[in-house]
Amino acid sequence: MTTSDELAAAGELRVQPSWRFLFSHPAHLLSFGFGSGLASKGPGTFGTLVAFPMYWFLAPRLSDAMFLFVLIWAFAIGVWVCDITGKALGAADYGGIVWDEIVAFLLVLFFTPPGWQWSLLAFALFRFFDIVKPQPIRYFDSNWHGGLGVMFDDLLAAGYALLCMAVIRSVLL
Repeated sequence: MTTSDELAAAGELRVQPSWRFLFSHPAHLLSFGFGSGLASKGPGTFGTLVAFPMYWFLAPRLSDAMFLFVLIWAFAIGVWVCDITGKALGAADYGGIVWDEIVAFLLVLFFTPPGWQWSLLAFALFRFFDIVKPQPIRYFDSNWHGGLGVMFDDLLAAGYALLCMAVIRSVLL
């Protein structure tokens, strides 16, 4: 199976991602994490970093219930925008599509204990599971396509990160 990054390297994308492409449709701007997905190296990492300022802005302004409601909507919108952008590019899960990382990591941050050490651990664990893709993440990444597939595997990576942080917290505290 050819990955989206291999398609991009071979020049087989329908459209090469650029700022012009991002501003051609609101779905592209959102799915590329407001431009963070254009990073030439590690777009998923840059996309995940976008979640920090979003969380710092939203968390103090929203109740817990409202924050979770916003995340559910962000996930649903993500299914739609990632599908649109993937079809426009000709690669369903192109590496520059990072809205999935942003939404999933916002969920992780919501459950992360206070303190920069916990935030750093949350970031490292989420990126680890998003990159390594242990089962069943790998299964869903390979078999679920379109916007839902793009969004869902990152939700599973968030779950693994949260599970590990809960175990670490129970051992330390």
